[in-house]
Amino acid sequence: MSEPASTEPSAAHFTSTSERGSFCSAHCTCGWRGPARRARSLARDDAAGHEASVGATG
Repeated sequence: MSEPASTEPSAAHFTSTSERGSFCSAHCTCGWRGPARRARSLARDDAAGHEASVGATG
């Protein structure tokens, strides 16, 4: 018999960026999504800020 899948969220947060047209946004495996930015560096900063904030509280 197989075990049911866990419904608890993962403790790890993995962020990445994606582009749509001339905008870039950061997103995380936890479901968080940053605002659309024209500068990739700002989207990466959003992702780093998210990782830092969840690392500090979790």
